[in-house]
Amino acid sequence: MTSPPTSPPAGQPVDRVDGRDKVTGAARYAADQQVPGVVYGYLVVSTVALATIRAMDTEQAHRSPGVLVVYTPFQPLTIIPANTPFGEAPAPLRDREVQHSGQIIGMVVAETFEQARAAANSVRVTYDERRPAVSVADGIPTAQLPPNVMGEPSVVNVLRPGVASIDAALTASEVVVRGTYTTPAQNHSAMEPHSAVAHWTGGSLTLYSANQGMNVIVPMVAGAMGVPESQVRVIAPFIGGSFGGKFDPYGHVTLAAAAARALNRPVKVVLTREQVFTATATRPATVQNIALGARADGTLTALKHDAWSESSVAGPGMEPSAHRTSRTWYATENLGISQRVVSLHLPATTIMRAPGEASGSFALESALDELAYRLGMDPVELRLKNDARTAPGRDNPWSSKHLDECYRVGVREFGWPGRPRAARAMRDGDWWVGTGMATGVYPAFRHDATARVRLHQDGTVDVEADTADLGTGMTTVLAVVGADALGLPVQRVRGRLGDSALPSSGYIGGSCGTATVGSAILAAAQLAQRQLLTLAAGNPQSPLHGVPNAELRYENGQLSGRGRTVTFGALLRATGTPEVAATGTAAPGAEAEQYEMDCFTANFC
Repeated sequence: MTSPPTSPPAGQPVDRVDGRDKVTGAARYAADQQVPGVVYGYLVVSTVALATIRAMDTEQAHRSPGVLVVYTPFQPLTIIPANTPFGEAPAPLRDREVQHSGQIIGMVVAETFEQARAAANSVRVTYDERRPAVSVADGIPTAQLPPNVMGEPSVVNVLRPGVASIDAALTASEVVVRGTYTTPAQNHSAMEPHSAVAHWTGGSLTLYSANQGMNVIVPMVAGAMGVPESQVRVIAPFIGGSFGGKFDPYGHVTLAAAAARALNRPVKVVLTREQVFTATATRPATVQNIALGARADGTLTALKHDAWSESSVAGPGMEPSAHRTSRTWYATENLGISQRVVSLHLPATTIMRAPGEASGSFALESALDELAYRLGMDPVELRLKNDARTAPGRDNPWSSKHLDECYRVGVREFGWPGRPRAARAMRDGDWWVGTGMATGVYPAFRHDATARVRLHQDGTVDVEADTADLGTGMTTVLAVVGADALGLPVQRVRGRLGDSALPSSGYIGGSCGTATVGSAILAAAQLAQRQLLTLAAGNPQSPLHGVPNAELRYENGQLSGRGRTVTFGALLRATGTPEVAATGTAAPGAEAEQYEMDCFTANFC
């Protein structure tokens, strides 16, 4: 670890500003919050995949020590079904229908966690079971086209004039390869399990719960509780990992909030590791059919990519494999893609680290390798030949693209030309060792954000936004960007985030957090500097009073003009100004419509 530079910090090694709190245990995650009078909720989950609950025997649970209440579909809480970015999220316990194994079907609230767990384990459930649908492959014949995929039609065809269909283009191709590729469902398993601590004061709710965006969780929880958004405050300054798994608030969050209101006591709910796998959401499984048509020299003439994604009857969500890869990755004369969903009796589905790109690239890049093998062509040369200058069917160029350079650098650094070409040509002990390469593409974007900087008399600065730190360093980003914008050492800048009472900066996802929030911080810092200049010129108590504003200059925490210099802290003290605060906003501009924006990689292994 190296010491932070004095200035400028951006682009230099900087110790994480929250590192000490994390390694010493001072960081307080959601489940660490201790609210006076808190009681504990423990979930009861189904043991079958598709059924109607006939009865729930909760007598022993009610008699157990410390138990306050047992909530079930027969004794539910008032929770309103809430909207999510993917559709309506069902209200837990609203009926007796079980739609997947591990579904929340009850919650025991007791004075201690151990009492709640013991009582929950005593609940006995009688089901009228039915045969569930759990296979993506079996559900393909009845798969549905979603309304759209990432804002595009579910079926996209870009055909050369005179070509009747993508299948006709394939038939006319000199070389054709076809393949079916499958990817399994994947579970998030962050170090921090999902949890919620809820308490009400009057008609307002304070909620501690890890999440990826206050603009997602606050409206959902407010809607589920039937209260205005202004009466819901969510706090989550530390998050122990997510990458999509904490994008939506799940049933435990609204159960905690509703129970806390009903009991007039704070309620804490922490999922077990097993419950995380079923009571939250997963990356959907996929089945993908790809057909590639090419000329003998490797030029792509047709690309057809049909993808089927698992979805859950318990909640919407899909893996947009075809649209996130074949839609833009390679140049081709004819393109046909389709994306369908298969509704299954499985846990809810959601985004997970590169949703669509991760699964789609496995299929697309595998198919490219098959074509290279069929043509007897180097896989790198095949990709170079079909490197897209613009996305098929679109006129916008990329804002920047150096993928061809990535390929060539990778070839040189990896020693690609000298690799063994034959299968089973290298061994490492008991292991056969192969070589391979693949393209990687991921979108580059940002969304609307607001941030605030507050400059204090002691020369320190707070940089504030309600953004989230998933463990990836956003707290440090706030400090570094703020310090760089104001010309200060990082040690004098504090990043404050994870509180819906702070300026709204959108959600964290798609690797766009730094670009999104950083842009708003820069805007806020510029406004703060202008306020300082106005204060310095206009306040009679200012050491720079009388210097025309146009002759004043701010640099590295100091204001100067006509041979006089004062730090902003000294200026605030001299003028009796407690602080200067400025709020800045930033949003995508015209460039978002003028260019395709992605980042590109060439991977060799």
